[in-house]
Amino acid sequence: MRRTPRRTIAIALAAAVLALTGCAVESPTPAGTDGAAGGAVSGELTVYAAASLSGAFDEIGDAFEHENPDVRVTAVYDGSSTLVTQLLEGAPADVFASADEATMRKLQGAAVDPALFASNTLVIAVPAGNPGGIETLDDLADITTVLCAPEVPCGAASAALLSSAGADVDAASLEQNVTAVLTKVATGEADAGLVYATDVVGRDDVEAIVPDGADDVVNHYPIAALSEASNSAGAEAFVTFVLSDEGRRILTDHGFGAP
Repeated sequence: MRRTPRRTIAIALAAAVLALTGCAVESPTPAGTDGAAGGAVSGELTVYAAASLSGAFDEIGDAFEHENPDVRVTAVYDGSSTLVTQLLEGAPADVFASADEATMRKLQGAAVDPALFASNTLVIAVPAGNPGGIETLDDLADITTVLCAPEVPCGAASAALLSSAGADVDAASLEQNVTAVLTKVATGEADAGLVYATDVVGRDDVEAIVPDGADDVVNHYPIAALSEASNSAGAEAFVTFVLSDEGRRILTDHGFGAP
């Protein structure tokens, strides 16, 4: 599976916190799926997916190509809000997977029957060895902390988590995707940051601290084929694969929870 470099787009969005709850997206589970997509699809398939999905979707893309040898999957990863902006401006894609339901709803009719496929929670990421001695969310106010911008799903979740804990944190920077937050922590540019639990799985350059209240702020991830997909059959098959037993197994291996 091919990956494309992250695209940088300047977006002027209000810095209001997006609601993490609202009209829920239904999460149908295909009955009797075993991971195979039938081998009946072909061609190029472009998948836009939240940055936090990169590891899992790289593996899912490879597995999907193995089941469908005539398909070539190209994945584009970035903050969900940035990807939606690109899609609404006409960027060609066949599938979109968002890190929250609110961002998926921005596509309205452009997303065909979104279905939930995974969930995620936040952790405090610190450099290996936790040199700042961080233990709680309150500690983030006294160090160099980076957060996701409030208009992206990880930022909305971070704002909700900090608010529920009564923690007042003046972020050193607000990033457009969770990967950028983690990079600043891993390189020592920041003492800590709020990232998804899945982002620290398998890494030895950062450590994760599970803060109180993390289980109460859960991001649910929807996926949908796009109405303007150039490979609609491939898009439907890819969504089915993600929802299948094999797709769920890969997501679980990467630390994602059930939808």
